[in-house]
Amino acid sequence: MTPTQFRTGAAHEELRFAIGQCSLGAILVASSKKGVVSILMGDDPEVLVRSVQDRFPKAVLVGADAAYERLIARVVGLVEAPAVSVDLPLDVRGTAFQRRVWQALQKIPAGTTATYSEIARRIGLPNAVRAVASACASNHLAVAIPCHRVVRHDGALSGYRWGVERKRDLLGREARARSRPSAARRSA
Repeated sequence: MTPTQFRTGAAHEELRFAIGQCSLGAILVASSKKGVVSILMGDDPEVLVRSVQDRFPKAVLVGADAAYERLIARVVGLVEAPAVSVDLPLDVRGTAFQRRVWQALQKIPAGTTATYSEIARRIGLPNAVRAVASACASNHLAVAIPCHRVVRHDGALSGYRWGVERKRDLLGREARARSRPSAARRSA
């Protein structure tokens, strides 16, 4: 989707979507022809659908078929088995600044965290801490762009679009998955 199409509410663009369930609640995946445009989590599937409709008001939303359900399963795998690498085609939409932040987030290894200040420094704008936090809050690709791995300067968990409890759970899963292989190597 071009920036103009995005600004016009995705006019005449077809987006496929489906809702699945994972241990953290409902999960919605929506895709354009280029790739996944939204991965949303929440308690109410209807709220997730309305969120996609609000973001792309002029798009044609098409319910998923069996082939698309396999994509949902891959996304659920990102949540349930964070140690398993899943390569998803993404259609990342945002400003140039947001895209820089999101690219930096994708470089944070699973099971580790970075602070908003560290991300600002990594993108070469050490004074842009609040803008980095805003870019994280604007992320529509839960787990694929791991904004859950960003914490406050004191290590405390702060806001997460899909709830701080989900953020805590995702970080815990990643930390456990990261520690398992090293424990296995020590005992070998």
